[in-house]
Amino acid sequence: MGVLEERAEVEKEIEGETIADVLQSTASQYPDAPAFTQGEETLTWSDVRQRVLRIAAAFTALGLEPGETVALMMPNRTEHVLADLGVVHAGGIPTTFYATLAPEQVAYVAADCTARYAVLDGPDQLERWRPILSQLPDLRAVIVLNDCPSGSPYLSWESFLDLGEGTCDRWRDLTPDSTLTILYTSGTTGRPKGVVISHSMALYECRVSERTASLPSQSVGVSYLPFAHIADRVVSIYVPLVRASHVYFCPDPAQLAAVLAKARPHGFFGVPRVWEKMMAAIQAALGAEQDESRRDAVAAAMEAGRAYVESCEYGRSTTPEVLEAFLRAEEAVLSPIRSLIGLDRAQHTLSAAAPLPIEVARFFAGLGLRILDVYGMTETTGAVTANTPDAFKLGTVGRAMPGIEIRLAEDGEILVRGGTCTHGYLNLPSATADLLDADGWVHTGDLGAIDADGFLSVVDRKKEIMITAGGENIAPSLIENLLKEHPLVGQALAYGDGRRYVVAVLTLDPEVAPVWAAAHGVPADLAAMATDPAVLEEISSAVDAANARLARVQQVKRWRLLPDQWTAESEELTPTLKLKRRVIHAKYAGTFDTLYP
Repeated sequence: MGVLEERAEVEKEIEGETIADVLQSTASQYPDAPAFTQGEETLTWSDVRQRVLRIAAAFTALGLEPGETVALMMPNRTEHVLADLGVVHAGGIPTTFYATLAPEQVAYVAADCTARYAVLDGPDQLERWRPILSQLPDLRAVIVLNDCPSGSPYLSWESFLDLGEGTCDRWRDLTPDSTLTILYTSGTTGRPKGVVISHSMALYECRVSERTASLPSQSVGVSYLPFAHIADRVVSIYVPLVRASHVYFCPDPAQLAAVLAKARPHGFFGVPRVWEKMMAAIQAALGAEQDESRRDAVAAAMEAGRAYVESCEYGRSTTPEVLEAFLRAEEAVLSPIRSLIGLDRAQHTLSAAAPLPIEVARFFAGLGLRILDVYGMTETTGAVTANTPDAFKLGTVGRAMPGIEIRLAEDGEILVRGGTCTHGYLNLPSATADLLDADGWVHTGDLGAIDADGFLSVVDRKKEIMITAGGENIAPSLIENLLKEHPLVGQALAYGDGRRYVVAVLTLDPEVAPVWAAAHGVPADLAAMATDPAVLEEISSAVDAANARLARVQQVKRWRLLPDQWTAESEELTPTLKLKRRVIHAKYAGTFDTLYP
């Protein structure tokens, strides 16, 4: 079947549907099936729809008009999803704000989308909104779940719900082309841009995701990434609506290990940094094992797991010997290790937002897990290419999803066209013109390569390619991923645009560093470790190991280990844990200068 025939088939499948229609159907077919679990409370799909309709009625009573926007700033919790869907059912447009936005950024995004109401979790979010409320004359009320202040413009969640005694049928007026949500880009290259996403775009993404996944009916998942991020919004809100899945919420990512152990999900999605941190923690635990025979047994089992997973890659075959070795390792070692991290039932593990380093994929292959890299962006409602359980290549982001067209421009930029692509940015006609060409192709800004089997590999962001003083084009992420293969390295940024050679700044991994320090008799203070001779010698070895796998012009000639930690709050990282290069370049300009004597 050709790509256009595939697209027509999917479009027919979702013809006339909205997210509200899907919720009504799911609640009717699976009224008693578990939908969302937060802590010890679980709502069924019948509960969810009843509460959503009540919230829709409350928003209507409050004065929300069809087409108006409601800002949401809450962690991953049941009320976040209920409020989001309640706004939709009232004919409004929900937009989740990243919880790490500074007050001035909140003011910009709230004004850009003309937010009429805001729903906040509590004091932490209020601190970001209070200073700028006077700059938002269009904002009518602020609804607060916890510790609501008294007086205007504040309204407690309980008082808000009390308004929802009537009925609201506005959801019946929605169409597939109605705006479902506006999501703002994370701002790696400037001010966030509002991406307009329709019901049909989201449902198209859900249907093609179903076709590329390998999940049982009413599967279990865990939600911990921000709902401002398109991936978790699709995986933890829209797909569960379609599949009647059961989602466990993890409001605090620091508690992810505990929630994974409780939920034992069938599917799990992580951005590369999450997988890297999980790998570092497992490596640290394995490295702390004192029994040499047990360490050797784990290493041998992981080699068997890796050999098996790699034998399953597209175009390869599994020999009886490889399968037999894997089954022995699986029963004795690998399955028990996966149980310890809550992934013993995982059938579909995904990574996206940035290319997953091949060594991370190979590490988890050693545990018998196929981490399937997918590729997409907010502007395409998430994934447009995917590795699948029966057609994957480690190190690639897979092949085009059903009905999606992928091609490369002359300069190697990845272009996308299909039913998940946005029609543009909110209030930004010039940026929309740069994003979409006359033929409807989305210009992703990413450089890629497509192999003979149709598997796409992402090279780097087009704007992030460094051109050295010698005219060499270098992808910084290639260097950074190799540097981060060492467990001690938490973050790395390669620098060299317009310079004679490449340098790097690095930070220590806050979870692995204390374990390493204890094993090597070094004080476990991260700032002190950044100048400790033993640590610097270890980091030097990590840089040498990376350089050994790089071309001469790509090699890091000088580097600096920083005493700092990079986080979204300190603004070196986006909320999805990608590098904010402009911020780092500016913040450490003096450091970079010292690396070019």
